[in-house]
Amino acid sequence: MSNIPQAGQKAPDFSIPNQNDTPVSLDDFGGQWVVLYFYPKDDTPGCTTEAQDFTQLHQEFSALGATILGVSPDSAKSHCKFIDKHNLSIALLSDPEHVLTESYGAWRLKKFMGKEYMGVVRSTFLISPDRIIAHAWPNVKAKGHAQAVLTKLRELAAE
Repeated sequence: MSNIPQAGQKAPDFSIPNQNDTPVSLDDFGGQWVVLYFYPKDDTPGCTTEAQDFTQLHQEFSALGATILGVSPDSAKSHCKFIDKHNLSIALLSDPEHVLTESYGAWRLKKFMGKEYMGVVRSTFLISPDRIIAHAWPNVKAKGHAQAVLTKLRELAAE
């Protein structure tokens, strides 16, 4: 398990498929802000809340030159169903082997009902147009998080 990238560090690059099975890499977003958020599973309560909140604020992120990318171990097919069911307007990346998730330190030991297991810890990274981690949220609560990311982006984009 790798460490969690910190603000000021170069963002780990990636190339993994989106919901349409099209490869997506960090280089595709040259000159743009990228909100890269990791979540455990499509269509679960917290993950749905987070995806819907990012979708609601999608236009505001776009106006600031930011692209939102959600990442989970789910398949592209699962992502398509999730997007259709909840009318999401954000891209979802499929990371079943946890390669991207591990490179951002979001694949960690979790505890549930006394049992320990490896899983996705809800985390978000705001990546600047020059590919540097501008801000990291290593442990996220879904409710209100998208607004907190937007607030931080506004602050950083104004500098």
